[in-house]
Amino acid sequence: MSEIISFVDNLLNSITMYRLTLYYLIFILSVAFLYCVLGILPYNPLSILFSSVFLVGVSFASNKLFEKLFDIQTNIESLYITALILACIVSPIKSLSLNNLTLLLMIAFLAMASKYILNIKRKHIFNPAALGVFIAGIVFHQYASWWIATTPMFPFLLLGILIIRKIRRFDLVICFFLASTISIFITYALRSNFDVLNIVKNIFVDSPILFFAFVMLSEPLTTPPTRRTRISYALLTGILFAPIHIGAFFTSPEIALLIGNIFSYIMSPKQKLILTLKEKVQLTPNIYDFVFNSPEKLMFEAGQYFEWTFGHKNTDTRGNRRYFTISSSPTENEIRIGVKFEQERSSSYKREMLNMKPGDKIVVGNLAGDFTLPKNQNKKLAFIAGGIGITPYRSIIKYLLDSKEKRDIVLLYSEKNKNQMVYKNIFDQAKALGVKTIYYETEIKGHITKEVLKEKIPDYKKRTFYISGSNKVVTSFEKILSNLGIPYSQIKTDYFPGY
Repeated sequence: MSEIISFVDNLLNSITMYRLTLYYLIFILSVAFLYCVLGILPYNPLSILFSSVFLVGVSFASNKLFEKLFDIQTNIESLYITALILACIVSPIKSLSLNNLTLLLMIAFLAMASKYILNIKRKHIFNPAALGVFIAGIVFHQYASWWIATTPMFPFLLLGILIIRKIRRFDLVICFFLASTISIFITYALRSNFDVLNIVKNIFVDSPILFFAFVMLSEPLTTPPTRRTRISYALLTGILFAPIHIGAFFTSPEIALLIGNIFSYIMSPKQKLILTLKEKVQLTPNIYDFVFNSPEKLMFEAGQYFEWTFGHKNTDTRGNRRYFTISSSPTENEIRIGVKFEQERSSSYKREMLNMKPGDKIVVGNLAGDFTLPKNQNKKLAFIAGGIGITPYRSIIKYLLDSKEKRDIVLLYSEKNKNQMVYKNIFDQAKALGVKTIYYETEIKGHITKEVLKEKIPDYKKRTFYISGSNKVVTSFEKILSNLGIPYSQIKTDYFPGY
């Protein structure tokens, strides 16, 4: 089983979350098309094809229009994802009538418009697809049918779990499933129609719950940034997901999501800014620091990350967005990230990034992450870094230095050799604050084992562990800590899901 999980993770790490979602939607629509050809689904397969192509075309044209009007750098994958979500939740048109075409046109146009018009500081508030079908429902009285959510499609919809595995949002989805299941059971109980097996089947097989959770609920741009607020968002949306009718008010999946989006926006940072490269500093043969000026002070906690959008030509399968941990401290004026480049395996994004010059622009937004210091300053901590996973610790320890805050921290920095180690001046200065740094060269000493960790951190049972690095590094250290009897509650992880 571990070999299968490792294979799946390696596969997922080779593409971005956006590209994975796009492939999933194309796959789902292709299966639906085939089912229609075979007569399993009651739609004309050409209707599915036409509706999908038409929605993509209108979304593309609308996005280009708004891009020029607002002079904003955008991600073309995002518009395709929105268009194909609409193709999955709006019934394929039965005829090429003016009314049908107008409906599809308005839904796609409104979805694209919401990204540019209903936003504050370049951060959109609502899930575009949900808002498009909601407004169209009010105007045209044609509501989303979520036609893709049928029993024959169930096993294929389940593959959306790969998206959640990719972005590590199982807490979000599980809490949503629990809340929505309880809410739906209550609504059925109030109607005196309580067949448990049938209700469970209706919830998970014959409803849009899987597609909704895997694709729409988990959209990063409208999801809260921290675990606590994310769980609250999932619970609220899950409760409203049930078909609740109170007088003239009723809920639907899209209404539940839009209300959740409002909550998320209130609880989320309100920033999406264009940063200007100040300088690019080569730290090692393949690690660079990128230092950016910001038009305004960015509010974040040491250890958090941003989504970075960098438009470039000939984008490969890994797209033009990345998540990079902020390596600068909130106390510093510039925004800094440390990036490792592997020339033979680097993505088009990183190859173009390496060519950036002072004055070049990049868009940042979607601040998130719980890889931050605990509020209890007396808690003993152990930081484990594998390779470029050292970047959040630079942010955290620089913050401690600038604020003169003492903490009992052991930093175990693992790298192939000392020539690949970065930010040593920061870590060495922090010794005065109680931060002990152990530099571990795997080329000489071999990989860190359970015995090594016990030797380097003898009071390991009393510490909360932070692990940062590649998925392989994080998984390896989680296993070591588990074998040492460290409970999951004492482990926090940060990982890099592929560049």
